[in-house]
Amino acid sequence: MKLTDFDFDLPEQLIATRPAVPRTAARLLVADAAQIHDARVSDLTTWLRAGDRLVLNDTRVIPARLSGQRARNSAQGATVARIEVTLLEPRADGTWSALVKPLKKLKAGEVVRFSDALSATLEGTADGQGHLRFNLTGDDFDAALADAGAMPLPPYIAAKRPADEQDKSDYQTVWARHSGAVAAPTASLHFDDALLAKLAAMGVSFTHVTLHVGAGTFLPVKVDDVTSHKMHAEWGHVSAAAAAEIAATKAAGGRVIPVGTTALRLIESAARDGMVQPWEGTTDIFIYPGFDFQVADGLMTNFHLPKSTLMMLVSALIGQERIREIYAHAIAARYRFFSYGDASLLLPFGATGPNRPQ
Repeated sequence: MKLTDFDFDLPEQLIATRPAVPRTAARLLVADAAQIHDARVSDLTTWLRAGDRLVLNDTRVIPARLSGQRARNSAQGATVARIEVTLLEPRADGTWSALVKPLKKLKAGEVVRFSDALSATLEGTADGQGHLRFNLTGDDFDAALADAGAMPLPPYIAAKRPADEQDKSDYQTVWARHSGAVAAPTASLHFDDALLAKLAAMGVSFTHVTLHVGAGTFLPVKVDDVTSHKMHAEWGHVSAAAAAEIAATKAAGGRVIPVGTTALRLIESAARDGMVQPWEGTTDIFIYPGFDFQVADGLMTNFHLPKSTLMMLVSALIGQERIREIYAHAIAARYRFFSYGDASLLLPFGATGPNRPQ
């Protein structure tokens, strides 16, 4: 299984840099093993049915991009260097792992000031990352970060424009609860409260799980043999209530449909013994063709980068040849790609077919 098996040509102009407005106006490609339908996210009530359960990742994206200054006194006088920081994850010792640019301009013990309220000291480095200790903790840190930070837009958007105030709402789901992600579960960005209410009224249920999406989600695959790729680890939590809800839906013959690859990876991590169990920890699960799905009966997801692990995941779910056909249709029909782009609803067992046999 080669990396080139998951490549395709994508016109640059199909990469979305802003989301659809309203959120539910985004296009929705609905595909099963036999047919492809063009719809809108607002049409989900047509494609879902009573007894279905959507699994939603309730992680909250933090404004993880910070711009600050390091001041230093030397024999030549005072010097100032601009330092750009992208927070990655909190560490057990209370510091944050972060990408620091340029890291070589910062020495251990030096302070970077991001605002009048927020600063951080470099305590050390490892694996090309800096370990920063902030001057604030808890709610005070969250408030200062909200003021000083910018949303960590994906590299392919950040290369085209800087993050702005609009991204603080656009790049956050309406059900975000638990802070910790540095990338959004982007399929979830298509929902608003009105659509959730319509789905609930027709008998669709919702289960919340948490996977803090890390910056590693954007790392390229660098090996030609994809089976030798090592996935980044991300922290997740499936509560006892969430596991019970999913099990009840499966037992009743309903479909379990994760919204986003992060929710899918998490529930499959928690179900390696055949049934979703309460679960907490870090997962580096890698889903590629040949993977034995235990829970997911479908997936709502955006359109992904060529040669990415997410292309491998959707290929595993609905088939490599089928995903090539789906993406060829999406490109020909001018669907918008990536984090702020349009969505797909992949139903490998048919849009109205039976639930996965147990």
